[in-house]
Amino acid sequence: MPIVIQLDVMLAMRKVKSKDLAAAIGITEANLSLLKQGKVKGIRLATLDAICSYLQCQPADLLVYQPQDEFDQSPSA
Repeated sequence: MPIVIQLDVMLAMRKVKSKDLAAAIGITEANLSLLKQGKVKGIRLATLDAICSYLQCQPADLLVYQPQDEFDQSPSA
């Protein structure tokens, strides 16, 4: 998927534990883990709002667009 979730990077930068964030925004640690791993197909805007509010960041700090061709390019033989 061309959208990469960099929540783990922001958590490290803010020195926040996943379990503290999950408790603060009202989601399970399991769901937060899935989000961090990029194993979700979507995220509610209310959840994104809560994460950004707690971490004092912008959505662009968490979500990065990488076009698919950047993943598919392999060296020519």
